[in-house]
Amino acid sequence: MTMKKLILAPVLMLAALSTQVYAGPEAGHPNIIAAREDAQHAIEKMHAAQVANEYDMGGHAAKAEQLLRDAEKEMKLAAEAANKNKK
Repeated sequence: MTMKKLILAPVLMLAALSTQVYAGPEAGHPNIIAAREDAQHAIEKMHAAQVANEYDMGGHAAKAEQLLRDAEKEMKLAAEAANKNKK
């Protein structure tokens, strides 16, 4: 198995799990769920870009991935805030 396949296999497995029905604070917020899935897809694509470029992207791709992960956290917090306000 090539190095590329070894690196991408766990990422793709995680992607498959992320598209399952979500029953957390985002439940009932389809737009937030869709945004989180889009962010996850973007993370996967950035990781693929890093692999394709042998991680020689001046740290910008890694920073973009981190910003997307931060955005995912904010999306969860937004859903939690919306849920709190509904009560």
